[in-house]
Order: sequence, then C-alpha cells, then structure tokens
Amino acid sequence: MAIRECHFKSIDDVASEMETHIEKGLTQEQVEERLQQHGPNELQEKPRPGFFSMLLAQFNNFLVIILIVAAVVSLLLGEYVDAIAIMVIVALNAVVGVVQESKAEAALAALKKMSAPNAQVIRDGHQITIPSRELVPGDIVIIEAGNYIPADMRLVESINLKIEEASLTGESVPVDKVANVVLDKDIPIGDQQNTAFMSTVATYGRGKGLVTATGMHTQIGLIAEMLQSYEAEPTPLQVKLDQLAKTLGILCLVICGIIFIYGLIRNTHFGTIFSEGLLVYLSAEKKDIVELFMTAVSLAIAAVPEGLPAVVTICLALGMQRMIRRHALIRKLPAVETLGCTTVICSDKTGTLTQNQMTVVQGWVPGKRFKVTGEGYNPQGHFYLEGQPLSPHHDPGVAFLLHGGMLCNDAKLEVSGEERGEKSWRMVGDPTEGALVVAAAKSGLWINELKKILPRVQEIPFDSERKLMTTIHRLQGAPSFCFECPSIVALVKGAPDVILDVCDNIVENGKSVPLTPEKRKEVLSVNQDMARQALRVLGVAYRPMDELPAQCSPDSVEKNLTFVGLLGMIDPARPEVKEAVKIAQGAGLRSVMVTGDYKDTAEAIAKEIGILVPDGKVLSGAELDKMSEKELAAVVGQINVCCRVSPAHKTKIVDAFKASGQVVAMTGDGVNDAPALKRANIGVAMGITGTDVTKETADMVLTDDNYASIVSAIEEGRVIYSNIRKFVYFLITCNVGEISIIFLAMLLGWPVPLRPVQLLMLNLVTDGAPALALGMEKGDPDIMKRPPRSTQEPVINWQMKIGTVVQASVMTLAVLTSYYFARKMYPEDLTHAQTIAFVTLCMSELLRAFTARSEYHSIFSIGFLSNKWMLGAVGISALFLLLVVYVPLFNPFFDTVPLSMDDWIFMIPFMIMDSIAAELLKIYFRFKAVKMLLIKPTAYN
Repeated sequence: MAIRECHFKSIDDVASEMETHIEKGLTQEQVEERLQQHGPNELQEKPRPGFFSMLLAQFNNFLVIILIVAAVVSLLLGEYVDAIAIMVIVALNAVVGVVQESKAEAALAALKKMSAPNAQVIRDGHQITIPSRELVPGDIVIIEAGNYIPADMRLVESINLKIEEASLTGESVPVDKVANVVLDKDIPIGDQQNTAFMSTVATYGRGKGLVTATGMHTQIGLIAEMLQSYEAEPTPLQVKLDQLAKTLGILCLVICGIIFIYGLIRNTHFGTIFSEGLLVYLSAEKKDIVELFMTAVSLAIAAVPEGLPAVVTICLALGMQRMIRRHALIRKLPAVETLGCTTVICSDKTGTLTQNQMTVVQGWVPGKRFKVTGEGYNPQGHFYLEGQPLSPHHDPGVAFLLHGGMLCNDAKLEVSGEERGEKSWRMVGDPTEGALVVAAAKSGLWINELKKILPRVQEIPFDSERKLMTTIHRLQGAPSFCFECPSIVALVKGAPDVILDVCDNIVENGKSVPLTPEKRKEVLSVNQDMARQALRVLGVAYRPMDELPAQCSPDSVEKNLTFVGLLGMIDPARPEVKEAVKIAQGAGLRSVMVTGDYKDTAEAIAKEIGILVPDGKVLSGAELDKMSEKELAAVVGQINVCCRVSPAHKTKIVDAFKASGQVVAMTGDGVNDAPALKRANIGVAMGITGTDVTKETADMVLTDDNYASIVSAIEEGRVIYSNIRKFVYFLITCNVGEISIIFLAMLLGWPVPLRPVQLLMLNLVTDGAPALALGMEKGDPDIMKRPPRSTQEPVINWQMKIGTVVQASVMTLAVLTSYYFARKMYPEDLTHAQTIAFVTLCMSELLRAFTARSEYHSIFSIGFLSNKWMLGAVGISALFLLLVVYVPLFNPFFDTVPLSMDDWIFMIPFMIMDSIAAELLKIYFRFKAVKMLLIKPTAYN
C-alpha cells in the first residue's frame, strides 16, 4: 500500500488510494493490520554479532593466545590436568565477557530506542503522540516547527511551512512547502513542494501530512541514511580508563616478565648446563619451566584489568536506565560524567519549575477587571466583575477578548470517556494556549463553531524572538464584538509590552480610540499588578484589513494594531521543586531561573521555591543587552533570575557562567534554544513540550519536563561516577595485591603460593561479579551533600593511591603470613599450604568487596544487606570456591585439597585483615574530607 511517489496526485486521490480519512485518520484496526504488513517505521541496521562471533572475539587477546599456546605445550608434555583446567577457566572467562558485552549492548540498544523521536498523529479522530517507529502508511501526521519528518508523506495542509532537506538533497536553505498543488510526475525530489521526506526537519510554520511510505520504502531508505538519535561514542571517562587499563597492563606485563626471568635465574643450575648441555637441562627441567611460564602468563591475565572498559560501559548503561525511571533520558554517554561536575542549573520557569497547567483566573479590558473561576481543563466556570456575575456575551470587549484568545490559537480541547459515563477533558497543544481555549469555552464559545464564522486563512506562527502569534481570518458574518466589521481581521496575541509597541489604538466602550501614553501606562500597570500575583499575562490585539497581505510576514501584518485586553493565568509551582532546589543547594549547585516571563512573575515564583535568595540579582533581557561580556562575568555569580530573555540571551548567560569556570546545565524547548543547549556543558531538552531539533541537540531529555528530574539526574550521575571509581579502586587493589604476593614470595625464595589455574580462577571469581555489583550501588546517603566534583580531578585520586598501597600491602602480608604458617603446619604437603593461601586471598577479596561499597562510610552504617547484587555476586563466588576446594572431581584440576575446620579458624584472622584496614582508612579519609570541606558535615546552609 506504500506509495513512493505521490507528488503528481491530488490530496483526495492519495487519501482514497491509501484508504484513509483526512480529518479522522486511520482506525486502530487499520493501524494494526498495516503495522503487520509493513513492519516498523525504521531503517534496517546491520545485524548484531551472534554469540559465537562475540565468543571468538574474546580470544582475540595477546595474553589469552599466549596462555592457550602454553596450555597446548603443557598438553604435549603430558600435563593433561593442568592443560584442561586452564582451558576450562579461559573458556569460562570468555563466556563471562560475552555476557557482559551482551548486557551492555542490549542496554544501549534499549536507550537508543527510547530516545528516538515521537510523532503526533490523528487516529480515530483523536490527536495522539506515538513513537515514530509505529507510524504506518495512511497515518495523518501533525507537523510543527522543530519536528523531524518521521516518514515520507504527501502534504494535506501547509501554513507557512518550510522544511530543511539537507540530509536528503544537500540543499542547505529550507524549502517552502505548499500542499494544494499537483506537480509534474518527472519533477526531481528537491522541487517536490507538496511532499515531505523522512529525516528532514520542519524549520518554520506548521502543517499536516499523509504518510505514503515508511522505513526502507522511504526515499532516505533507498540510500540507507538517517539522522541517528543516539551515537555510542566512547566517553572521556571510558577513554581515560582504557588508557589506564593499557598502562597498568604494560606495567603488569613488565613485572610478570621480571618474575619469569627472575624465576628462571633463581632455579637455574648453571653447572648442570655446562656439564650436560642446555637441551638436556631443559628436558629435565621442562615441567618447572612450563609451570613458571604459565604462572607468569596467568598472573598477567589475572592482574591486567582488560575488562575495565566493558564494565564501565555496563555501569553507564545500567545507570542510564535508572535515570529513565527518574524521568531523565540521557542521549549521550559523556553527559553522565559531566552531570557529576555540574555547578549551575539554568532552568526555564514554565512547565519546568511550574506545573504548566495554566488556568485563566483574571481578565482585563479598559475599565473592567474580571475574575474567572474553575479548575484545570474542565470548561466549567463563571465570570465575575466586582463580585457580581458577568455575562461575557453581553459585554463586547470581554467577548472580543475571549474570541481573540481562542481563534489565535492552535490548542484543542478534547473530551473522552463519554460513552462510558466517565467524561474527562484533555488538552492537545500548548498549555498556555489551552488556558485561553478553556476560558472561552466557559463562556460558551467552541472553536468548531467559530471556524464556520471566522475561518483561518493565513497565520504567522509564534516565535520566541517576536513573542507574538498572528492569525488572519475571513469574516463569514458579523459577530457582535466586531466593531468595524471588516472583511478580513488579523488577531494577535503575545507578551503585553511587545503588543503595545505595535498598537496605535485601544478598544474602549465598544469603540476603537487612540492609545494615548496615559492609556498605555494603565495597561502596563495592570499587567505589572497581575505579574506580581505570579500570573502569566497575555495580551490580545487585532487589526482590520481590506485584503489579504501579498506576503504574510510580521513586518507587513503586526503593525497599527488595536489593543483589546489582558488575560492572566496562574501556573502554580510544582510541589516537589522547592525540596529539589533545597537539595541542589545542599549539593553545592546554583539554580538560576531563565524565563521569558515578566520580572514580577519570575520574582514571585523564584521566591516561593527558594531560587531567589536575599542577596540574589534579577536581570532582564534588556539589561543583559546593555552589559558587556566583562560586566556580565563580574555579576554572574550573584544572578538568581533572568527574565524577559530570548534564546540569544540564553547563549550569553551560558558563556558567562562557563567563562567563570562553572559547569552549566541549560534547559530549552524551542528550535531557537538549540544553540544555547549545544553551548552548555549539559543541554537539557523538554520531552513533552520540546521540539525534535532541541531533543536532538540536547545531552539529556526530561520525560516529565520537571526541574526536580534535573536534580535527580545529577544525583544519579554522581552515583554512577562514584560506583565506577569504586570498582576501579577494587580491581586495581586486587591486582596489585596478586602481583605483590607472587613477586615477594619469589624474592623470599619460597615456592610460588598460587598455581596458574588458581590465578585464572581469581580473575573469574573476584574480578567479575563483585566488581559489577559495585556498579549497582545506590550511592552514599550524603552524596548530595558534597560539592560538585572538579572536572580536573583524576580517576585515581590521592585517596585511591593511598588506599591501593595500604590495602595491597595488607593483603600481601595476610596471604604470605598465612602461607608461611601453613607450610610450617604442613611441611610435607605444599598443595595444602597453597590451598590455604588461595582460599585466604579469595575470601579476603570477596570480603573487601563489601567494604569497597563506600569510599567514606563504614559498612556498618550502609548495611551488609542493602545491596542484593553484592550478596548474590559474593555468594556465587564463594560457592564456586567451596566447590573447587571440596568436590574431589575439581581438586586435581585446581591443585587444591579439602580444608578442615581448624584450617578455616586459622585463616579467618588473615581473611579479615584487609577489610579492617579498609575500614580504618575510611575513618582517616572522612576526617581529611571534612577538614578539606570535600564532604560537608551538615546540609547546605
């Protein structure tokens, strides 16, 4: 049913061929049938590598290849048990690696799917929002400025619509689109004015389109190119840790090489070589040489943190999924790291700090200030003038004000649940415009009826720079409110001060009279009084016209207007925002309100939620324009509120904060906000009201448009980074300890305390599951009472360096001491002593995993049982260890013997030494941190 070319057909012909209805769209049954027939609206991607491909990739490692070669050599020399055991461990390590990579890939794929754009469609007569991948041929799609075109479509309506088609045609200038034309069949894609193509961007105006092709059947599908909504680039942290892993790896290889060479020299009998020859000596000592070689290689594999980048990816991906549950969708991995460094949050007011559920509560026309009752989107309410009921229909000024607010409007009030007796109302469109629609409905005005009398013929969409919206209507009658009864009328709504600047007259007592300076001052006074009550105020004006303008532009239409009146609406602060601002302050974060609203309104809301502090400054857009970069930089540290700002001001504010060394998160929703979001360290787009272009530019999307979600995301970002540091710290300490144990034992002339296969098992048991479980920590309870992390802070800071040296030393001392006494206890049984050393080291690392759950807080304060993932990881690892020690089948493979109860009692003090050292270090770190103000002993004050 998909049609690749439809530009040469009329709208009715295409609709008939697609079996759809222009006004009502498809039915749910048609959608399900077509989704089954055509599949999802997405381009085919390269198939992911299968299990066996990923498994083979695990063996593409220099150290693993050396170990396999060593195992083969060992097999040829008759050491069957060692060879098989080593190969089994290598295989298990490979499987664990595949599982980890699969989890990371699946998590990132899920995030990519969630961050893909949505589309507004009409189905069963209702406008709804769906994921773009669920579009089917025949759908009617609403197109607005800033939206990506989600599929190929034949335009059925276009109002000043311009679409940038650079991604398809290479044309950088947006193309004007006209729906009601039929073109030649052979016209090229770049000249098809009545069509829109997948992956292009609507930059201006609005329209509707009938989907003609989806997925691989679109024009962009022919060349398999699309703007991707998610790029899985390595993050700076991943790059740092990858470099760290390589550096440590080289260091470990050098040390392991030294151990091997030293072992050879120590065990070599040069007299035998000279008397009997090198080959005879090697033949006689082949077992010891192979054992020493495999010990060195196994130690290298166990000590080199080659899985560190993979574990980081998993931790980031799982952390991002937790953020989604807290209404923050991270689109770019580096943002997770930057969140922990954020020092300033620049937030919009409407919908982010407030509920964005506008309700008109006051109105004003010259000489009359009236009140409106009612709640939410329910069109039930009453009008009062000085405490007495007011009938809007009997007052021309009030009636015209309500008509203008409803007609110069794109919002739509819908009712649902009538058939079930559960009548409810919902608003489709901008909440501010919705408030005007509801206010008019309370007076008995409905848009469907008004459209018959005053159909819209042209419009100039709202623009955040102009702060105005204009619609032009052709009169099909003579409404009582229209004083001059022209054939064409332009209705304008927007910021009162901006409208007044282009007004020459004002409606007074049903007549248009000159707008004198005194009357202008009166309007501004009423506007200011409403704003002081935290009301958002919009003005309405009109202009009678004799004919449609040749060019519908702001310069030609928005002038010589007649002012009608004001409508004030309340948008209460979100109840959770006040607490979120307090938490942000305790975390060393500054919150700055950046709004296009009036100073009085912004101040009232900012004081209510705690953003505006006694010494804080409030700057207007006009004041920002007059300030140089130097002047702004001097006061930016005192700014709490920026009002009456444009998107260009946002960029200037971001630059000023960044110049003073701050890490800035900036919110935005409109197309023009994209530069500021891109300039900020963290660009935050609104998931509900934001345009696709803004979301594409942003690092993070708020699915609930809520300021509190920004604070939650910063908290989660801090937790993720902290967890990554924890398992890096844990792995490095374990690895340094393992190398030290082998190296010191050889220096002391002792038999090697750990066999090669045991070292490999250590890598599997202690470096895998417990490290990953550390990435699942909920975070320290006071993580939002610490100041932001410096962007210059290294991954391995001074605490980690001290801790690694101390804990690795204690671990080495504990294992070697237990090994020394075990050899005394079992002088004729080296395997028994090695088993004791092996179990002591394993249990020491597993117990230390619990203490590694916090860098500062005692395990007793955070609780042993508070991380179920750690309990599971340590439990499984400990069970595996017991199987290796006590199951006779495994003893010869792992060179172990069963241990007695006395052995366990002997080992317990050595097992807990490292954990005790870690807890004592925390006391020292807490003392230093409080002293250096790294952790505040109390909340922000």
